[in-house]
Amino acid sequence: MYYVYLLRSESDSARRYVGFTEDLKRRMADHNAGKNTSTAPFRPWRLMAYHAFAEKERALAFERYLKSGSGHAFARRHLWEG
Repeated sequence: MYYVYLLRSESDSARRYVGFTEDLKRRMADHNAGKNTSTAPFRPWRLMAYHAFAEKERALAFERYLKSGSGHAFARRHLWEG
């Protein structure tokens, strides 16, 4: 399976992150251990939502969409709390 996931920083609730992985548990552990330079300063991170895909191409397309302007608006309305 391929996962697109949405994170919110627990130290700065305005900080959000969208990512892609094949191993969601390991990736969450990496984010919270500070192994990703773009997310390390804002840890710990909380998983807000994830979507599983059987096909890698569809997962990557959804990640790209969520990182676009209309995708940000969609995520704000439907996927992130508050």
